[in-house]
Amino acid sequence: MLVCDLDGTLLNGQSLMTQPTLSALQQAVEAGIEVVFATGRRHSYACTVLDSAGFHHNTVLVSSNGAITRTMAGERMQRTSMPVATALLLCRHLMDYRESLIFTFERTGPGSMAVQDIDALHQRLPRWVDSNRHEIACCLPLETAFDSGNEPIQAMICGTVDEMKKARIFLDSPEVLPLRQNISLHRTEYIHRDLSVLDLMPRGCSKGAAIARLAGERGINAAEIACIGDNMNDADMLVFAGQPIVMKNAAAELLAMAESNGWTITGSNDEDGAAHAILRMLNDSPRASERNFASFAIPAVDTAGS
Repeated sequence: MLVCDLDGTLLNGQSLMTQPTLSALQQAVEAGIEVVFATGRRHSYACTVLDSAGFHHNTVLVSSNGAITRTMAGERMQRTSMPVATALLLCRHLMDYRESLIFTFERTGPGSMAVQDIDALHQRLPRWVDSNRHEIACCLPLETAFDSGNEPIQAMICGTVDEMKKARIFLDSPEVLPLRQNISLHRTEYIHRDLSVLDLMPRGCSKGAAIARLAGERGINAAEIACIGDNMNDADMLVFAGQPIVMKNAAAELLAMAESNGWTITGSNDEDGAAHAILRMLNDSPRASERNFASFAIPAVDTAGS
């Protein structure tokens, strides 16, 4: 199995998948390797990126940082939702972050995402709001988004790197311990934009957990899995994989993690780094057609600090 992140990994700085990258993925499929995509983005967004690439409709897509696993045809394989009670606790405890607090639901069209003040959010995430405005519902107060009893699959806050560092410290403080015990926190940082995104997921929900579940269903060992990623929300699936590969454009913290654990570091997303890593594995592994990356296995990694 080959698991690939999208933004910053398979997609270049213009959010495009280049022909060399597409060709490398197709060669992996032809070699008998199951290619899986894993992204923090919603399923519908990821499909708009991947549909034109010609992947088979049974290709598996893990979206919303592991909350949803579906085929590209839309067949649901797994879903993890957030209890309404937890969502309401988030609303109560994150009053200082309400301007950027977003809840995502497993549906398409208007109301797929709920915010309290879209204009305030636009000041923080203008490109994201402009791209998703048609699916965002304004709920005042935000708690009314759950009046129908629908459970969200993901929550998110964003801000500068320093602001989200303070948010992480707050979320780990004793005063919000009951809330923290019910959520998993995943971070994506773009230092050059001074932007940090915290995804607040149902407890135990992550890309790594989703991939481990899928691998178990397939009867594939971790040593037979390669993962490629570029940000901290990829860390746990990289730890899980027998062959973790990190992009040169990755977050500094993830690059340090890769160096300290002896993981492969490939070229950047603007240098077709993922394509080069995939082709090298295909060329170096005579048993690639049997989906065996065991020869690339690394020592066990302590995940406590990741």
